[in-house]
Amino acid sequence: GYRFKPISLKLDFIDSFKDRMPDAYERLLMDVIRGNQTLFMRYDELAAAWQWIESITNHWKKSTPLKLYESGTWGPGDDI
Repeated sequence: GYRFKPISLKLDFIDSFKDRMPDAYERLLMDVIRGNQTLFMRYDELAAAWQWIESITNHWKKSTPLKLYESGTWGPGDDI
């Protein structure tokens, strides 16, 4: 069968990776310099996203106004 014994588990980032890791903005800027566009939207994607958002906000503007209520309460009640 299996024999278990206690061992020490040391997880230390500095010991595992000797080289300095770039932060998120450094990686993003390096992607731009290298021409890697995987984290960026194309214009047609951006336009489609805004069209979708604007359809929602336009519907909200046409519908009844929002009913505000105090924080900590159960909501607007039976008014909706």
